Amino acid sequence: MIRISQIKLPICHSKEDLDAKVKKILGLHKVPSYKISKQSIDARKKQDLKYIYTVDCRLSNEAKYIKRHKNIVRVQEKNYEIPQSGELQMDARPVVVGMGPAGLFCAYLLAQKGYAPIIIERGEPVEKRVKTIEEFWEQGTLDPESNVQFGEGGAGTFSDGKLNTLVKDKFSRNSYVLQTFVRFGAPEDILYTNKPHIGTDMLRNVICNMREEILRLGGEVHFRTKLTGIEITDGTIQKICLNDQTWLPCGPVILAIGHSARDTFEMLYQNKVPMDSKPFAIGVRVEHPREWINEAQYGKDYPKECLPTASYKLTGKAKNGRSVYSFCMCPGGYVVNASSEENRLVVNGMSNHDRMAANSNSAVIVNVTPEDYGSEHPLAGVQFQRKWEEKAFLEGNGKIPVQRLEDMECDRVTEAFGKFSPSMKGKNCFGNINRCLPDYIIDAIIDGMHQFERKIHGFADPDTLISGVETRTSSPVRIHRGDDFESEIGKLYPCGEGAGYAGGITSAAMDGIKVAEAVIRKYAPSVRERGMEIE
Repeated sequence: MIRISQIKLPICHSKEDLDAKVKKILGLHKVPSYKISKQSIDARKKQDLKYIYTVDCRLSNEAKYIKRHKNIVRVQEKNYEIPQSGELQMDARPVVVGMGPAGLFCAYLLAQKGYAPIIIERGEPVEKRVKTIEEFWEQGTLDPESNVQFGEGGAGTFSDGKLNTLVKDKFSRNSYVLQTFVRFGAPEDILYTNKPHIGTDMLRNVICNMREEILRLGGEVHFRTKLTGIEITDGTIQKICLNDQTWLPCGPVILAIGHSARDTFEMLYQNKVPMDSKPFAIGVRVEHPREWINEAQYGKDYPKECLPTASYKLTGKAKNGRSVYSFCMCPGGYVVNASSEENRLVVNGMSNHDRMAANSNSAVIVNVTPEDYGSEHPLAGVQFQRKWEEKAFLEGNGKIPVQRLEDMECDRVTEAFGKFSPSMKGKNCFGNINRCLPDYIIDAIIDGMHQFERKIHGFADPDTLISGVETRTSSPVRIHRGDDFESEIGKLYPCGEGAGYAGGITSAAMDGIKVAEAVIRKYAPSVRERGMEIE
């Protein structure tokens, strides 16, 4: 198979234009069969925007074409393969704790290989979860077990559904994740766009379809079922407690609990599961009109009908030495109340597939380390998060506190919106974000905003909207595991973002795949003695 790169086309073009370009490059009379490998936008010259394609095709005498053109190379197509099963017999079926991307993909692989996994998820199925969260945004009544953080699909279900990752992938796990999403209803363009995304509205259906396939393959899913205890004998987990009531004998236990399962972290710590605090980042959400960002990235008179809503990625170094950067950018999206604990408030970003909300937003966050937490306790980062989330809750009296950038710089409460209003899910009110974060974080954010202004005109406009706080950028805890993905506690497999080994939908899904592979390589799919069923 050959790969043709650097195929440049005007922003407004058709499929026939791409066909003609491929045919011309190869010097053929007919358009060959090909598939798009990559599509990106070159916006370096605003007056000359272009789409750039890479395509793959199979031809006879491929060496001839490779010699003819510098942008043609031979490539070997790689397909993901699930490993062969091991021989060790399980005493009971494997249990996957959590149904975010890591747990979902781990369970999906196990189900395909005949392991009939039991999935327990503390939240609701996505259909009910959507209604529960919408009621919370409208009325402010929080369900601590089913919310933006907890429930089928995990926190990523109520996000932009971004699928790009920096994880290096020589085993095609990344491609497998994207192909699986497409199989279950995601648009095919996620296979080749430079920054693939599904959108929260489409992602919900994809997750439902994956759940149905796991059930069809013999798996079980139990919602409103929380891991509340573990029984360890001779250094190996033997049973798990569900909802403080039922004890379940278990095979391998995959801990895909997500970065917000603070009560589960505490239970695991009390049971002497090895873990440490780890660095993460905290900050705020910033909003600008979608058209401001589009024009800054594409130019004033960009062809709106031919381009997607623009995104950005910004990094800087504040004067106080802290790293400051944009995170989880949501083009044409909403800032959402993503709280999961009573009397604490945290925000996140969310976009639908069309990305056509009035504003674009992103987190602007600053790095923090265990030295900032004030304690060497493994859960000190959790307490650090809680401290600032409590202040944000009090600042807004349960609503999202919002502030103009100019007012944030002057340390005063905003009295009226300026050139635009927020795009939010959840009630909001004016507040002073300075009271919701440490001074060194505020200083770094303000410094970073003005650095980013030099890259995107209007980023530090006085009317830029700031809301807070964003504290759940990644897990504050890392649960130890070895090269075999197993904890020092036998049969316990820490997995995904909550355990400290991923960040984002795709990397979490890939980590779930890695853990499933470890279980598959070690164990046979048959069970020596079937465990008790969950009532």
